[in-house]
Amino acid sequence: MAKKNRTLKITLVKSPIGYTKRQKGTVSALGLKKLNQTVEHEDTPVIRGMIHKISHLVQVEE
Repeated sequence: MAKKNRTLKITLVKSPIGYTKRQKGTVSALGLKKLNQTVEHEDTPVIRGMIHKISHLVQVEE
């Protein structure tokens, strides 16, 4: 059985200005540059961990 890769829609809803350099780096590593920008990534443990670290800045849809 082939497992379907799910995608996550990640939207930047709060500016990373005023947060640590590490959190800003995580936002840019996800490919987010502007407020309300949405990107799609595969649902992997690595992406989930990045989302967890900046959960106060993003909104996630499955």
